Amino acid sequence: MSRRGNCHDNAVAESCFQFLKHERIKRRIYPTRAEARADVLDYIEMFYNPKRRHGDSDMLSPTDYEHQYERRLLSV
Repeated sequence: MSRRGNCHDNAVAESCFQFLKHERIKRRIYPTRAEARADVLDYIEMFYNPKRRHGDSDMLSPTDYEHQYERRLLSV
């Protein structure tokens, strides 16, 4: 996957950063790096993981998908 010219190499990370930029930090100026870091962490932990649905995971949020996966493991 990491060969030169492979368009799928960083698609997941690029998609996440695209949403982060569009939904949270666009046209925002942070006075300190610590405030920027805290805002990005808040976005990821409070919105992106628990609420945003993803097409690759049957339209479940990452948190819901993880819980579903753990339930499947426990039921085996």
